[in-house]
Amino acid sequence: MRFASPLYFLLFLPVAGLVYWELRKRKGAIKFSDTNFFKNYKLGNIFKYFSIGLNTLILILIVISLARPQKGRVYEETETKGLDIMLCLDISGTMQAEDFSPKNRLYVAKERAKEFIQKRPGDRIGLVIFAVTSMTQCPLTSDHKILNDILDRIDYGIIQDGTAIGMGLATAVARLKDSKAKEKVVILLTDGLNNAGEVDPITAAKLAQAYNIKVYCIGVGSKGPVPVPVYHPVYGKVYVREEIDLDMETLEQISALTQGKAFLATDAQALKTIYDEIDKLEPTTFKVSKHTVYSEKAQIFMLPAIILCFVSFFLSITFLRRLP
Repeated sequence: MRFASPLYFLLFLPVAGLVYWELRKRKGAIKFSDTNFFKNYKLGNIFKYFSIGLNTLILILIVISLARPQKGRVYEETETKGLDIMLCLDISGTMQAEDFSPKNRLYVAKERAKEFIQKRPGDRIGLVIFAVTSMTQCPLTSDHKILNDILDRIDYGIIQDGTAIGMGLATAVARLKDSKAKEKVVILLTDGLNNAGEVDPITAAKLAQAYNIKVYCIGVGSKGPVPVPVYHPVYGKVYVREEIDLDMETLEQISALTQGKAFLATDAQALKTIYDEIDKLEPTTFKVSKHTVYSEKAQIFMLPAIILCFVSFFLSITFLRRLP
């Protein structure tokens, strides 16, 4: 809270002087033949000080009201020259492989994606997932909280198992093709090779090229056999070691066609480094301007002052009435 006219607080000086004068001024006197009646009567001073205190409070509230107390509300306006980015995320069964700590490939991919989103406040970002087919989970949005909430809910089994890299990329391109942004980017993350879908990856890449969409490809997976959980009807969750094929050659072709770049992440730290590099390769500029709108709050103090004025007047003609 602020005060628009703080000089009115100088009125506290005459108020303090008035209170001092009221306390120090000579008391009125009436002659009585016998004063024994008043020896045990203690209410006189109490009424006097109550009246002074009440009137002082009224004056204080009036002075505060005159000083125009105001409460501000801050509004933010963001002027952005950001990018439009579609995250294209593989959620096939092989993403359950637990060669990426602390859990598995999909968990780490989601966490790194959220860290990347946090660094891009000026961008509109969307999400496409794919397995045997592709699905848009979030269109381009500036509301990154909603996008992070959606990422948290992404899991295996939303789509039937498979790896339709071409379909995933084509869906992401379809979401970006009508964008008016100067820069349009797809970040494609997968751990396998294309084995499903009606569109092959190179055709989807040529489609991205036609719409001037840059594609960054991230292949994830460590070399050699990796532990993959499977569910046994008797023993429950067990692990088998599988060697998962990663088609880095195709990912490099996609990136080359679209003037992007292909990366290989063999662990969680490498994936973080890759997202950091993409963040530097595609800088975004934004400017946040803040302005505060103030609303008058004098009525909060003036209304009690008016009520207390009426109370003081009522008491002055009844219980606190003075003799002339």
